[in-house]
Amino acid sequence: MLLVVGRIGKPHGLRGEVTVEVRTDEPEARFTPGSVLRTEPGVTPPANPASGPGVPFQVPAELTIEAVRWHQGRLLVAFEGVLERDVAEALRGTLLTVDSGDVASPEDPEEFHDHQLVGLAVVTPAGERVGEVARIDHAPASDLLVVRRSEGRTALIPFVKAIVPEVDLAGGRVVVDPPAGLLDL
Repeated sequence: MLLVVGRIGKPHGLRGEVTVEVRTDEPEARFTPGSVLRTEPGVTPPANPASGPGVPFQVPAELTIEAVRWHQGRLLVAFEGVLERDVAEALRGTLLTVDSGDVASPEDPEEFHDHQLVGLAVVTPAGERVGEVARIDHAPASDLLVVRRSEGRTALIPFVKAIVPEVDLAGGRVVVDPPAGLLDL
């Protein structure tokens, strides 16, 4: 499974540097010189002005990071082979990904990556099936499990120990003990 760690934004300067919208909690681990990031499959690149009208720029399947720096709160990245602003502009909007198999599990047993939770069955302490984890929303107060209910609705469950007492990755389930009415919202 591919995990999105960033999205290439606008070029910065004339020498091919780009801004990157960071989509990972560990940018210092993902964005280091020499790291190879995959580009999102299916990206339709715009025409490259440098190669003439009507000639599309082919986004490479992988990009190797040459240099990284922070500038005014933005991550700036230089990729190997991207030496001009026009080429950097053609990369705009490209998603940067890593394989989930290449991501180490968290050291804290109470911490999980989103991709580990998506697809797990959601059950009550009595074993009654509530639904399935569709995604994780990262809200300011706490993370929320977005649960796809069997009747087609979704439920938002705060991912806090009082409501989610157990996550059993090996068993493929998340145990929730919601307060009355939470699943009816």
